[in-house]
Amino acid sequence: MALLLSLLPGWAGAAPAMWLARDADTEIYLFGAMHVLTPGAAWRTPAYDAAYDRAQTIWFEADLTTADPPALVELVARYGVDDGRRLSSKLASHDLKALMPLLARSRVPIERIDRLRPWVAALMLSTQPMTQRGRTVEDGADLAVTRQAKQAAKTVRTFETLEDQIRMFAGLSEPGEVQYLADVIRERSAPVRRREPSLEEAWIAGDMTRLGPGLVDGMRQASPEFYDMLLRRRNLAWAETLEREMAAPGGVHLVNVGALHMVGDDGLPTLLAARGYEVRRIQ
Repeated sequence: MALLLSLLPGWAGAAPAMWLARDADTEIYLFGAMHVLTPGAAWRTPAYDAAYDRAQTIWFEADLTTADPPALVELVARYGVDDGRRLSSKLASHDLKALMPLLARSRVPIERIDRLRPWVAALMLSTQPMTQRGRTVEDGADLAVTRQAKQAAKTVRTFETLEDQIRMFAGLSEPGEVQYLADVIRERSAPVRRREPSLEEAWIAGDMTRLGPGLVDGMRQASPEFYDMLLRRRNLAWAETLEREMAAPGGVHLVNVGALHMVGDDGLPTLLAARGYEVRRIQ
């Protein structure tokens, strides 16, 4: 769920964005990661590797190495199934009509997803284009670095568990999750435009317009409940956690979270700067 980039257009040596937040004795590098990438995507830079080498503690949203498929199936069954009301009965007729060809394209009958809650169907539809283009979580920035950090015996910490993340989506109101699904259906059904850089290309190249005005601002305006759930509340919680690390005896931390979490007034760099720490962009 959080695919994306992080740099101002024209930034010298364009690369995924990274900031350094610090106080007198603690340094926290903030890196905007992309969770799903094409195999072999060249995103690592000398600046990132230097931050990784210096850090004693490496942070992630959740530990994806613990994503055991049977356990995930059980979690989706617990939080993502509605035996009382069909998915097709929750959607407006025009959205259901637009959903059918998307399912047919993937050879998925409506009966297979009709017991799912709208948020599960939305996640399924939104990730399909990425996997169909060969991108995988296995090659994503955070999973690759998680494995590297564990092999190097660095301290690995997370802000959330996978169950926390699933419960987060399951906590949406029914109108909120139906809107989430309707938005994904409309996005997937939109006519193909002239070739433009993918989000992965924009992330690597540092095209901030695709992330800020293009994604975060649109999400906040069109789906305020979804924006609050996915970004604002989590960023506030993570900023409080990092503030506690700043108050502890000195150390060096490298935070790897989805690049959307670095954007705007609710982004981690801005939240930490508002708490009085020195924050500057280093990549």
